[in-house]
Amino acid sequence: MFRIKKRSRILFVCLLLITPWIIQSFPGIAHYLDVLVFAGIYSLITIGLSMLMGYAGQISLGHAAFFGIGAYISGILTVQYHWNAWFCMAVGVVATIIIAVLIGTPALKLKGHYLAMATLAFGIVIFIVFSEEGNVTGGPDGMGGIPGLSLFGFSFDTELKYYYLVWSIVVAVFLFSVNLIHSRLGRALRAIHTSETGAYAMGVNVSFYKIQIFIYSAVLASIAGSLYAHFINFISPGTFDLSFSIKLLLMIIIGGMHSIWGAILGAVLISFLSFEWLEMFKEFEILVYGMILLLVTIFLPDGMISLPQKVTRFVSVSKKYFVG
Repeated sequence: MFRIKKRSRILFVCLLLITPWIIQSFPGIAHYLDVLVFAGIYSLITIGLSMLMGYAGQISLGHAAFFGIGAYISGILTVQYHWNAWFCMAVGVVATIIIAVLIGTPALKLKGHYLAMATLAFGIVIFIVFSEEGNVTGGPDGMGGIPGLSLFGFSFDTELKYYYLVWSIVVAVFLFSVNLIHSRLGRALRAIHTSETGAYAMGVNVSFYKIQIFIYSAVLASIAGSLYAHFINFISPGTFDLSFSIKLLLMIIIGGMHSIWGAILGAVLISFLSFEWLEMFKEFEILVYGMILLLVTIFLPDGMISLPQKVTRFVSVSKKYFVG
């Protein structure tokens, strides 16, 4: 597990503040700001998945469903009932908590690939609901006309404004998650990851902590879904299918499953690969992802976030070898 120093947090915030202005100074990459908004939205999901999978050791292939639940609840309530967007986001969170409890309570009693299959089935069921309930969700054609977000008369109607909104939420979630990791909950999650039997023997309420972290990760996915819906003003079932759940797993594996830094790094890298750098490959994109995943798994099993440590260790060993 990688510890997060105070200096690193300050540098992270400073980098987020100045990045848009650097990007906008170069017309050729000005559209990268749009990609960074998506990266921030995905970072919310990957932070939750890192807590669930990297720290608690629980597999989930259904988080695209929670992402979609947040998006569709916000979309339906704002478009069809004209409710306040922030209130709709809160309704989405409450609905997600209820669904996470109903799904997580029985599913988290399973282990390994059985748990993966249970969460996969849940994601498929939710995707079918989005596709088939056309009168409510718009069906395969999707739902448009979703309003943007505003707060006290201030509208987040530009990419720059939305960038700061999304990444402010990411920073808040990031700091909260770091505190969780170093709290009693975080120690319990690491114990569960190491050995559920051992955690039981130490007096850890395994079932309670597993459902807690499952709910937390689901809520973050729901919030991300609402932010996504109000940013692009359109949603369709294809966004929340199995392939997106797999892409979320790629993000945390490539970035570093056992690190919140890695979760954010993976979300940023995959966002740029998806929206920019792999455009030339089109239908061969999945092969490139597979190759990247294979290389990272073999040479960087702890993810890209461990690369600086690997390089430092290699340089240190090289110096000893050649000097000696």
